[in-house]
Amino acid sequence: MRPLTPKRVALVCAALLGVLFVVVVISLRLGAYPISVADIVVTLVNGALKHWDRIPPEFSLVVFGLRLPRIALGIVVGAALSTAGAGFQALLRNPLADPYVLGVSSGAALGAIISLIATPHTAGALQASAFAGAMLTITAVYFLGRRGGQLDTATLLLAGIITMSFLSAVIMFLMTTLSGRDLRGMAFWLMGDLSSPTVDLRWLFLVLIIGVGCIYTTASDLNLILTGEKEAQHLGVNVQRVKFVVYVAASLLTGLAVSVSGAIGYVGLLVPHVVRMMWGTDHRLLIPTSAIGGAILVVAADTLARTIVAPTELPVGAMTAIAGAPVFIYLMRRRMR
Repeated sequence: MRPLTPKRVALVCAALLGVLFVVVVISLRLGAYPISVADIVVTLVNGALKHWDRIPPEFSLVVFGLRLPRIALGIVVGAALSTAGAGFQALLRNPLADPYVLGVSSGAALGAIISLIATPHTAGALQASAFAGAMLTITAVYFLGRRGGQLDTATLLLAGIITMSFLSAVIMFLMTTLSGRDLRGMAFWLMGDLSSPTVDLRWLFLVLIIGVGCIYTTASDLNLILTGEKEAQHLGVNVQRVKFVVYVAASLLTGLAVSVSGAIGYVGLLVPHVVRMMWGTDHRLLIPTSAIGGAILVVAADTLARTIVAPTELPVGAMTAIAGAPVFIYLMRRRMR
C-alpha cells in the first residue's frame, strides 16, 4: 500500500470535489424546468456578483429558490451520514454498523411524530423536535451502554438495538393516530425528503464542519484501535476519550441529518465500504473521502428522485436503497471470494 501523505489526501479529496461539482451542475440542470449549462453558469456568476437584475426571474426562482438550497441540504446530509457511518464502524469495530444502528433515527422520528401531533402548523417545529428526540436518544443509549463506569462497545451496541426496537414500537402506535394526509407526509419524511429545506443552511454547514473535524482529530487513534483496544492503550491511546468523542460527534451528525431530511438509508453503510476498497482503511483519508462521497451519493440520488418520474417526486431514501442494496451485496460477495 502506498504511504499516506498530506499531498495524497489533498489530491484524492480534490478529485472527489471535482466529481461533486459535476454532479451539482447536472443536478442544477435537470428537473421539470430544464436549464442549459451555459445559463446555469451565467446565473451563478451574476448571483455571486449580486447582479440580480441580469438574471431572468424564472432562472432566479428555479436555481436559487429551489434547486441550490436542496442541493446544499443534500451535501450536508450525505456528508454527515457517511462520516457518522465511518465513525460508528470504527467505534463498534463492526463493518455492518451504520448511523442508525444505535437508535438515533428512531428517536428523531419519534420527536417528529410528537411534533406533528402536538404542533402541526408551527414552522420549524418538526425539525427541532426531531433533533431533540435524537439528542435524548443519544444520551439514553450512552448511559445504557456504560459498564463499570466506561463505555463498552458490545453493551453500547446492544443498548442501541434495544432502544431502537422500543422506539419503533412507539412510533408505529403513534402513527395509527395520524390522519390520512399527515400519515402520508410522515411516511414520506421517514423515507427521506429534501424537498423543503426550511432550516438555515449556514448553521447546518457549521455543525457539519465541527462534527467531521472532531472525528478527524481521532483518525490516527482509530487506526490503532482497529488492532485492538488493549494494544491501542499500550501504544498510548486514551481509548475512552476517543470512544466518547466519536460517539458524540457521529451521533450529533446523525441527529442533524435525520432531523432535516428523515432517514436516508445505505449512505452511511455503503460509502465507507466503497472508500475502503478504493483507498484503504486509513482513517486520515477515509473520513474526508467518506464525507465527500456521501455528498455525491445523496445529491445524485435526489436528482434521480425528482426527475425520474417528474413532476412527481420519489423519496430519496427509496433511491439510495434501490441502488445501495445491490451494490452492497456485490461488495460483500466480492470480499468473500
